[in-house]
Amino acid sequence: MKSRQKGRSDLRYRFRTRVIANILYSSLIACLVEFFLVMNTSLLSEYAQKAQWDSALFARIGQSDPAIMVGYVLVGVMAFSVTFLLLQEKSIAYIDKISNAVRNISEGDLNTRVEIIGDDEFSSMAENLNKMVDEIRRLMDKEREAERTKNELITNVAHDLRTPLTSIIGYLELLSAKTAPLPPEQQKKYLDIAYSKSKRLEKLIEDLFGFTKLNYGKISMQVTKVDIVKLLGQLLEESYPSFANKGLSYELQSNVPAKIITADGNLLARLFDNLINNAIKYGAEGKRILVKVKEAGELVYVSVTNYGYVIPEDELPMIFDKFYRVEHSRSTNTGGTGLGLAIVKNIVDMHGGEITVRSDLNGTVFMVVLKTDFDIARENFG
Repeated sequence: MKSRQKGRSDLRYRFRTRVIANILYSSLIACLVEFFLVMNTSLLSEYAQKAQWDSALFARIGQSDPAIMVGYVLVGVMAFSVTFLLLQEKSIAYIDKISNAVRNISEGDLNTRVEIIGDDEFSSMAENLNKMVDEIRRLMDKEREAERTKNELITNVAHDLRTPLTSIIGYLELLSAKTAPLPPEQQKKYLDIAYSKSKRLEKLIEDLFGFTKLNYGKISMQVTKVDIVKLLGQLLEESYPSFANKGLSYELQSNVPAKIITADGNLLARLFDNLINNAIKYGAEGKRILVKVKEAGELVYVSVTNYGYVIPEDELPMIFDKFYRVEHSRSTNTGGTGLGLAIVKNIVDMHGGEITVRSDLNGTVFMVVLKTDFDIARENFG
């Protein structure tokens, strides 16, 4: 606040200084014109008298007639005014540019820019005007993006909810049909399918609510001390049925037996659970999942590697976008919602960390980098 007031005071000082300088310069020019006029008219009057010219004008000049004095004053005022206007012409033209820019902006032209010339109150005004336009454009872009995201969310959710729901209704209609009863084994098969589709529906709704809460700041972080090595070990053990079902083995490697970091334990559990489940879904062909922990000073590196499907290089930059699924996951029955990795990215960002992915014939590796001493206040307020 003080620096802003000081800046305004400096601008006023520079403006006044420039105006006073222009007044002094205009006054000097007016004085020179007056001096030149008086000297030359006086000499001309003396010459006229010596030459005995019969001229009432020269006679009045020689007698210092009041009307002649008024004429001198008017010439001086005119010289001063013309000089001052010429000196201020650049500022007037600049003000006109700013005025036109304001009018264009008010009419909705947000591509309007004012060239910043010099370092005075007008250039400051132009700079502030440009900043205002940039801010308005940023807010409008943000609003358009929010509208686009909302429409995309509605479209994707409607599609992903309808697909399993249609299957569930279809199989339940078969089971409740008033025709001849189905054989017990066929009833069980239909019930199992309806149950699996219901679980997929439940997972989609959970992911949707989770993503919405994370994305719009509805979750408050509960930062505590977390042993990340122990946490990963527990998550891998809890996922054992999924590993067994896919015929996968898993391994946890760490360069330290334990590592305590400050983080939200529940959010970290969700982060790595999503990464492990993602590796199980898309890494079945590789028969092995590798999770590695590496302590390096104030940072902890956690990688989750699967040796299954290779993600095309051109799709890697979009892998963390909401509802984005690589071609492989669209064409096979993986049950992905397209929100899991978006949730992962949000949680990593909330912890001030970083996540990257690479995929080649040596495996698909998701690398998470976290700070060992996370300070939520410092991250939020810099």
